[in-house]
Amino acid sequence: MSSRKVTVAAACAAAVTATVTAFAVLGGATAASAATTTFTPVADTYVDNGATSTNYGTAGQLGVDNSPVKRAFLKFAVTGLTSPVTSARLRVHTDDVSGSQSPNGGTFKAMGTTTWSETAVTWSNQPAIDGATLGSLGAVSRNAWYEVDVTSYVAGNGTFSIGVTSGNSDGADYDSRESGATAPQLVVTTGTTPTPSPTPTGQPGDPVLVGAGDIADSGSGDTATANLLDGIPGTVFTAGDNVYTNGTASEFSTYYDPTWGRHKARTKPAPGNHDYNTSGATGYYGYFGAAAGPSNRGYYSYDLGNWHIVSLNSEVATSAGSAQEQWLRADLAASSKPCTLAYWHKPLYTSGSNHAPTTAVRPLAQALYDFDADVVVTGHNHQYERFAPMNPTGGLDTARGARHFVAGMGGAGAYSFGTIQPNSEARNTGTQGVLKFTLHANSYTWEFVPVAGKSYTDSGTTNCH
Repeated sequence: MSSRKVTVAAACAAAVTATVTAFAVLGGATAASAATTTFTPVADTYVDNGATSTNYGTAGQLGVDNSPVKRAFLKFAVTGLTSPVTSARLRVHTDDVSGSQSPNGGTFKAMGTTTWSETAVTWSNQPAIDGATLGSLGAVSRNAWYEVDVTSYVAGNGTFSIGVTSGNSDGADYDSRESGATAPQLVVTTGTTPTPSPTPTGQPGDPVLVGAGDIADSGSGDTATANLLDGIPGTVFTAGDNVYTNGTASEFSTYYDPTWGRHKARTKPAPGNHDYNTSGATGYYGYFGAAAGPSNRGYYSYDLGNWHIVSLNSEVATSAGSAQEQWLRADLAASSKPCTLAYWHKPLYTSGSNHAPTTAVRPLAQALYDFDADVVVTGHNHQYERFAPMNPTGGLDTARGARHFVAGMGGAGAYSFGTIQPNSEARNTGTQGVLKFTLHANSYTWEFVPVAGKSYTDSGTTNCH
């Protein structure tokens, strides 16, 4: 494993970032709020039985191994919480050097002592890792975030120590607090999450699908929208342009992974044109792996409750008779679900000024219409827009038409509107957020959830066809 050292000012190492996220739920929903606070360690280090008197408190890494034996220690001071803890998650980032990956990321345990000093701990005087097991990580790759649920341990304000061990002789290296942006994080959520009031066709536990397009860049918008996701359970979708500007592996690691990447395990993505600025969208497919569907195809489907969900690819052929269009028709014909939602990147209907409607995707809309699909979500224009149900030529069709949403407000800079297109019912630019669907047995509720500090909302409920 690497012995790389990183030196960063101690003041940065003790930083605590707090983000309070407020939700206003309309359309008959019960008002509720949730707060998410992210803490970085006040101390972290590791010990090595191959160097029993050495202190690694200023190292840029936290080693866990079984040959030589290495154990890591993290300490967090949780303060300022005013509501009960509903979730606590420890996030750690593997080092970006060869050897930091491992087939076993280690076992994370609570510790009974919090009095140990980062600059004094050695193998010879290490504190006991004597508490309950909080979780374990399987195989970990280099330069990636991983998450352990520690809700059972972090119950409120206080100081908490966590020890990490490994029984594998090919151990892992995680970035320490001296590493800055990739320092460990303790993400604590308090309060309640927004819960719509039951509708006549809704039941407690109905699936949730939530997300947006046009997400991560060098700004802070994706941080704010990722904080929203922290408080919203369910499956996360992306409507393309996951990272800017060119969809490189480095951009995914630098911009997407620290924010929306913490929800990677529950994300079902779609690609956009910026993802394809890297030839073959190799950054996109490499980052999401099997979650992006069959390699280099970029379209796939899955089911949530009574709903069939289709993720499509506007960056490859979409014409009638194309491989994607033929696959879509066969997929829809095979589905037994009564309700259908599809998402991709480039919109057939949009009033945005930066990108005109993409007529090349009309054959996909036609196939969806032919099989009575209910909802289409796209991105591309960095704004929010909701249309009335329409047929594939843009005519109002409340009997069979799909309701189209442009949800390009995932974090990238806002675009302006141009000529407002027919059947556009709601629009906003300048408010970043996520679009949440609660998928009832025979209907759906949509809800625009704005980032903290913004007030624009849009919500409603519609029956399936």
